[in-house]
Amino acid sequence: MHRLIKAEFRRLLATRMWSGLLFAAVLLGGGLMGAMALVGPENFDPPVPGLDTETGIRSILGVLGYTAFVPAAVGTVAVTSEYRHRTAAVTFLFTPRRWQVLAAKLATYGVAGLAYGLILAGTGAAALFTVAAARGVPLGLPAGTILALLARIGLAMVAYLLIGVGVGALVRNQIAALAVVIGYLYMGETLLMMIPGVNRLYPILPGGATASLTDFTYFADAMSQELGNSAVQLLPPAAGALLLLAYALAAASIAVVIPMRRDIT
Repeated sequence: MHRLIKAEFRRLLATRMWSGLLFAAVLLGGGLMGAMALVGPENFDPPVPGLDTETGIRSILGVLGYTAFVPAAVGTVAVTSEYRHRTAAVTFLFTPRRWQVLAAKLATYGVAGLAYGLILAGTGAAALFTVAAARGVPLGLPAGTILALLARIGLAMVAYLLIGVGVGALVRNQIAALAVVIGYLYMGETLLMMIPGVNRLYPILPGGATASLTDFTYFADAMSQELGNSAVQLLPPAAGALLLLAYALAAASIAVVIPMRRDIT
């Protein structure tokens, strides 16, 4: 197993995907957070409470949760590329016990997701504190609380990368799998929130679980108010974390079980 994990890391580091993943983490963490803090939430359209309020801080931190489609897409591409380029056949030929290969992939992508999440959270924190200090704006939450919220978002990105791996193993066609992952995470849950009655499912969906981690209710409340729907009640942060963990475990199970007997050609 050690050799398989080592081989998967070599495979990952030999591609441009790894550098692209790190660049995306810096761009979305430091770049996006820095830009929002520099502009100021109070200058958004529609405006949001400023950085000196708890609502303002939670709002811009919550926006990072909506970038989860990036690690999910990376996990999807990592798996579907094996079938697209027919390298899975060679891999399984040299290692007939497929579960070992799949477990090694999950371990590798889990570490990759953790690295992405740490960089996203770290650069986001650096940008937020630096811009707030430069503007002379006191932050609406203690530094320790902000770091804890960013750490939760970083860990959530590990779950989303594994979810992408599961979707890739289930769908296999790269274009179709990416359409499912990006379309659902970027637009699907937002559209569901617009449907009266159906929007009550939002708290138990991945996006709702992520929003509960940071107590990011502004977007859901604003949409409910705009559409005249009843307000959506998010889960407690601990329940949201457990739900995301359940999604990640389900995706990991799919990634291991589905390819075990399926024809890879």
